[in-house]
Amino acid sequence: MNPQNTDCIFCKIIAGEIPSTIAYRDKDVVVFADIKQDVPVHMLVVPVRHIPSVAVLKDADLPLVGKMVAAANQVAREKGLAERGYRLTINSGADGGQDVQHLHMHLMGGRPLKWEN
Repeated sequence: MNPQNTDCIFCKIIAGEIPSTIAYRDKDVVVFADIKQDVPVHMLVVPVRHIPSVAVLKDADLPLVGKMVAAANQVAREKGLAERGYRLTINSGADGGQDVQHLHMHLMGGRPLKWEN
């Protein structure tokens, strides 16, 4: 898979072509604020390498998913979410609610969360 996809909005954010509030960055993972702030804290945890969806992950990608969770946990602690709790969600495909075709995990918290459907 390509490290970057020139048509992907998340790849453009990672490359610094589109401004965003970056909360965490290392060589593999970037965490930035979601533009849809429907909860007090809504961050996106994104691999630097362009991967279209969780559905196409290979066994070799499993350490990357672990790094994504570790980055989410670190940001959750920094944002004061760890004590009361937070949600990590990965959507896959149109029916799963995936709007951007770049693997990403939502980190949400700051108030009690309920499932809408």
